[in-house]
Amino acid sequence: MNPMRSDTLTGRLRSLGPARLAGMRRGIEKESLRVDTEGALALTPHPAALGSALTHPCITTDFSESQLELITGAHASAEDCERELQQIHRFVAQSLTDERLWVASMPCRLPPDQTIPIGRYGSSNIGRAKSIYRMGLGLRYGRRMQTICGIHYNWSLPGLDNDAYFGLIRNFRRHSFVLLRLFGASPAVCGCFVEGRRHPLQPIGAGTYGLPWATSLRMGQLGYQSDAQAALNVSYNSLSSYAASLHGALTTPHPPYEALGVRNLGGEYHQLATSLLQIENEFYGTIRPKRTIRSGERPLHALRERGVEYVEVRCMDLDPFEPAGIAIPTMLFLDIFLLHCLLSDSPPDTPEESVALARNQHQVASHGRQDGLMLECGTDRVAVEEWGARVLDECLVLAEALDREMRTPGRHQRPVEAALQRWRDPASLPSARLLSAMASDFGGSFKSLALALSEQADSQWRGRPLEPEVFSRLTVAAEVSLREQQRREAADTMPFEAYREHYLAPERLLP
Repeated sequence: MNPMRSDTLTGRLRSLGPARLAGMRRGIEKESLRVDTEGALALTPHPAALGSALTHPCITTDFSESQLELITGAHASAEDCERELQQIHRFVAQSLTDERLWVASMPCRLPPDQTIPIGRYGSSNIGRAKSIYRMGLGLRYGRRMQTICGIHYNWSLPGLDNDAYFGLIRNFRRHSFVLLRLFGASPAVCGCFVEGRRHPLQPIGAGTYGLPWATSLRMGQLGYQSDAQAALNVSYNSLSSYAASLHGALTTPHPPYEALGVRNLGGEYHQLATSLLQIENEFYGTIRPKRTIRSGERPLHALRERGVEYVEVRCMDLDPFEPAGIAIPTMLFLDIFLLHCLLSDSPPDTPEESVALARNQHQVASHGRQDGLMLECGTDRVAVEEWGARVLDECLVLAEALDREMRTPGRHQRPVEAALQRWRDPASLPSARLLSAMASDFGGSFKSLALALSEQADSQWRGRPLEPEVFSRLTVAAEVSLREQQRREAADTMPFEAYREHYLAPERLLP
């Protein structure tokens, strides 16, 4: 790499200082489907032993009642983060009976779309609102799409202002193709996922479709995509421009959704609002600026009033070869990658660049391991191998500098070196390994491979009983969460429609 650029990056890293670098924090939100012993989506309610999905601090559900979300706190080390995630996994596995967690991002065998159960959160106003929001997602995008799972990596560094975080976000969007190629692990899907839909996938085995050079179909056009949202030009040049973009999408009626109405013909709610976005969480993206919210507070209001607290990386597939879905070296690599995004020059984005980045994302998701794949970089076209290698070389310089600064020889350098080696050998990437294992041992069946890996992971969790004090703590947390849900339900006196209108009032988005 350019020596001057190397000096600039390492100088900027040193200027942060050991104390701030030691203040780096990371946390994980991990989604997984509950499945039965045959690899079909479990249609049972959220297990009572896991507590209330509405109020439990670390075990909840995402879109579906059958889609667990495991949440760690913010940790000072990758090891502590992994330890908490594994503890939650072990508690969940030991609380389930004939079910296990699906280790892949793309879903298991699914029932017909309308019978995929949405999350249920009780009779309180907030619980009803969460369920109705999910009804709206199913109405707008289909329920199958919402069963796709992933890892969200939450990251912060003390002392960063809004401009620094948004500079990081702009660079992340430019270079996230590196993560899709390095860690993408969804090159194939069960046939049920695309049944009745037009798609570009090829049959590659028993009941399985995919693409030979795909990395992450989850992040491609079959994944979390929306034609309606594609027309939404969100600017990441400042907090104010970002907030203004979302404000309009949250408050302006979108004609196709307005035609559906908030209630169906039977008078039942089937979406929260008729705007392009019902609430902030509906906005899809590879990364989000985030701020911890207070009870009843709108996320956009919290951002506008108190600024960015951390970023949420949303483009990581579950690693099906890792029982917890992510490994410590991957976390360490993400820390370096995010530092690279933070410390590199970050020019303003433009609508034209955003469109080009979306095309790059789809190209790498569908063809990321193909020789000679070209991506758009400004007015130029650059080979994905060349561009990514340049980013990884710079990450290696930062990793070496961080290890010197923190006196941790090789700790961050080794994961980046391993990533560089995999980058140069596409056959070693998770997406290629998954296709190879499917072909060699499972007759090309995605479902059979994913079920076998899910059973292996389940055996590992069940074979390592939790320490009594950890099991007791998580059991008590589940019981407390159930009581808290009951308390909220008993305390609600406002009619739901009044609650809905109050929560969605445009003025509540303002600082």
